[in-house]
Amino acid sequence: MRKRIRFTTALDVFEAFETLRGDIGAEPADEPSIAYLKALAVSATPEDAIGFCAHLLSRRDAVLWGARCVTRLCARLSAEEAKLIEAAEDWLRHQDETSRRAALALAGGADRRLAATWAALAAAWSGGSMTNDGFGPVPCPPYLTHKAANAAVLLAIATRGVKARRNLVGDCVDWGIEIATGEAPEVARPIDEPSGR
Repeated sequence: MRKRIRFTTALDVFEAFETLRGDIGAEPADEPSIAYLKALAVSATPEDAIGFCAHLLSRRDAVLWGARCVTRLCARLSAEEAKLIEAAEDWLRHQDETSRRAALALAGGADRRLAATWAALAAAWSGGSMTNDGFGPVPCPPYLTHKAANAAVLLAIATRGVKARRNLVGDCVDWGIEIATGEAPEVARPIDEPSGR
């Protein structure tokens, strides 16, 4: 079953997320969102495609995309990274406050240089409070899940060789489009080499 694309045009995405203008260098355009995304992936700054894709997706799908990209690109996850991805996936299965707070507790103390930390933070910042401390709730801004998913994917890509990065951006964009359109496979598989482009 195909999903309806969340935002019809790229301009719709920029209007929904004012912070996106600060995250990517590309100018907003009143063209179909998927066409705009594909053009960014082959532009002089393909990393803009990652930021745009993260915001194009719903919060749930951004978490799914971030976790799948990390799983596929970071072929050998440490025990800590595996737990972080598991926390994000647990939130994806339940989408409740208990799993969200568990992801927040785990990611809050994790190494912020790890892509998996940001995948778990994407789930943790999907709603509710940004903190688990006793000083009262701090509501999560609506864009924070998307920013965390963006960071997760960019860090995962950075774990690969410089020459492979453009192809990996394309792979991640393709996976994002599959998720956005409902064509994504159920199981994420690690990849050892980027697809040919």
